[in-house]
Amino acid sequence: MRLPDDVLKTQDWIIDDIVPDFEVEDVWALPVEGGADDFPAVVERQQSLDFPASGPLPVRLLWGIRDLLGRAFGLGRISTSADAAGAWPPVPGTGEPSLLARVPEDLRDKSPATHFTDKPFRPLYRTHTELADEISNRTMYGVMHLAWADQGNGCYRAQMTVYVKPRGTFGKAYMAFIKPFRYAIVYPALMRHFERIWSQQH
Repeated sequence: MRLPDDVLKTQDWIIDDIVPDFEVEDVWALPVEGGADDFPAVVERQQSLDFPASGPLPVRLLWGIRDLLGRAFGLGRISTSADAAGAWPPVPGTGEPSLLARVPEDLRDKSPATHFTDKPFRPLYRTHTELADEISNRTMYGVMHLAWADQGNGCYRAQMTVYVKPRGTFGKAYMAFIKPFRYAIVYPALMRHFERIWSQQH
């Protein structure tokens, strides 16, 4: 379920101080609920997702088309791991090669267990209710924020927010172009995938 951006104001998140110059691209309530101590299990499930490789055919086709276009127009492959991508383009409008310098030293996620080796993300930080990973490509710089949002009465729900800084006019146009595909195909498939894994293992 897609949530209004205002839901981010109902609780205080560390990410607010990390990305004040970024735009909120999406806020989604994941089909995952539990108690206060269940966030580590949510993170474990999230990091075990083999997506889009195990996603439905339309999602895999979209990924393949994007990679073909990436090679044709010099945008790179979105499925390339962060380690294989080499040096990232800096954060747009800054000379920062990473957002890690914005994260307090004691919060920086240095755990090898949370470092993606086969995905295009790099870890920023992790707490008992938040996890943030960054990604950079030729069209935008982004942050995926996973939160364990307090719903009251001891119930928590997983919430995913995507923050972006497009790279110029082309980056903005590209983000606008792919938005309908994300909403109609990618995110619904991701939610069903997450829900299935959570229900099977929790």
